[in-house]
Amino acid sequence: MAYLQEKDRKAIQEKLKGLSNPVRLVYFTQELECQYCRETRQLLEELVSLSDKLKLEVYNFQLDKPIADQYKIDKIPATVILGEKDYGIRFYGIPAGYEFATLLEDIIAVSKRDSGLSEKTREKLKTVKQPLHFQVFVTPT
Repeated sequence: MAYLQEKDRKAIQEKLKGLSNPVRLVYFTQELECQYCRETRQLLEELVSLSDKLKLEVYNFQLDKPIADQYKIDKIPATVILGEKDYGIRFYGIPAGYEFATLLEDIIAVSKRDSGLSEKTREKLKTVKQPLHFQVFVTPT
């Protein structure tokens, strides 16, 4: 069963035509004891099939522990969005519903290599002297 309906596939494909640079989705999963891992993988596979600028790498959370550690993945399902570098973007859980739109926007931003922040904000961020950890939770409630 496909997760993306044909009308949605066409709309997503049109949106992905604007990708400037390649984007890698690095996905961490496992077969047992992981709710939504199988579904997340299928959704990501359907997504990457819509653009030649998208590539999917799949790793087993337990067997590929050094790679999971490299990306600081501590739970699954987990998806890392990478461009020319690691911008620190991680999705945990299945990116369906409202989360799917956020995933698409992040892919586009990484492809453009531009966060969309104003110049004033970028200058202000340059004054930050210590590492920061941001978490964004996407939910309709």
